[in-house]
Amino acid sequence: MSTAERGAEAPAADAPEPIKAVPLRHPWRWVSATIVLVLVFLFVWGAATNPAYGWDTYARYLFDTRFGMAVFYTIALTVLSMILAVILGVILSVMRMSANPVLKAVAWVYLWIFRGTPVYVQLLFWGLIFTIYRQVQFGIPFTDLQFIRFDDTMVLYSAFWLAVVGLAMNEAAYMAEIVRAGISSVPEGQAEASTALGMTWGQTMRRTILPQAMRVIIPPTGNELISMLKTTSLVVAIPFSGELYGQARDISGVNFQPIPLLLVAATWYLVVTSVLMVGQHFLEKRFSRGATRQLTGKQLRALADADGLTPSSLAAAEAADPSGGRR
Repeated sequence: MSTAERGAEAPAADAPEPIKAVPLRHPWRWVSATIVLVLVFLFVWGAATNPAYGWDTYARYLFDTRFGMAVFYTIALTVLSMILAVILGVILSVMRMSANPVLKAVAWVYLWIFRGTPVYVQLLFWGLIFTIYRQVQFGIPFTDLQFIRFDDTMVLYSAFWLAVVGLAMNEAAYMAEIVRAGISSVPEGQAEASTALGMTWGQTMRRTILPQAMRVIIPPTGNELISMLKTTSLVVAIPFSGELYGQARDISGVNFQPIPLLLVAATWYLVVTSVLMVGQHFLEKRFSRGATRQLTGKQLRALADADGLTPSSLAAAEAADPSGGRR
């Protein structure tokens, strides 16, 4: 006799009473949400009806071509500065991890200076660099032998490139610590195992250390990139006013309406930042492959092809993996 038949012939008194599940009530959750929504609505209503915001001016300048050029310069400053900062940061991190005490000390002093002083002050110095050094000579010190000589360095002045260098030099100090932390997070046994397999130092770094370290390096680097985008507003200290904040400040100096123009700049900062956040998400997703033991549908299919099998669990694994292994 099956279990179902035995259950059907059992007396009704032995059958357990069905559970009457009563959902938990959260009255204070609804009260707090209502209060927040009311406060948000009041703020939005107040901002929409407040003439100080100058929404008509905001709408007139939101797609102005001058702000389009400002977005271009802001992105160019961000990208170029980050590229230089990453290159210099990797060099500084290698110097910090070097066994050479001189290289280690020089890297430490660099980080101490550039992390210990405000970036705005550093940019002010970069803006005055050609005033401080009016003449530059490259040759053998304390001799008359000179290879290159600039009698007036002001001919080299470029506010844009000074802004790029100033931002990159500051950011490199932070990138150096991020890269060093990422490399240090890889267990030493990984390098030892690679060496035992006959890999050179370069092969060990390229095939073993860096792929694992990237999972630690990428997330903070994405944050630094977004932070760099906003830090470009400080290059007015150079002075360079081609980016978003500088453009908003220049236009508001003519029409005397700083609030709507600051709102325009803030809107474009939010747009570019949102795009960068989406890119960071997919980049982190790519470098996180292999971080978990759960195989994707693509990996299971590759195993099945390699074994010549058609595992019945393949469909279940693909159902559990919403991406379908498309990583």
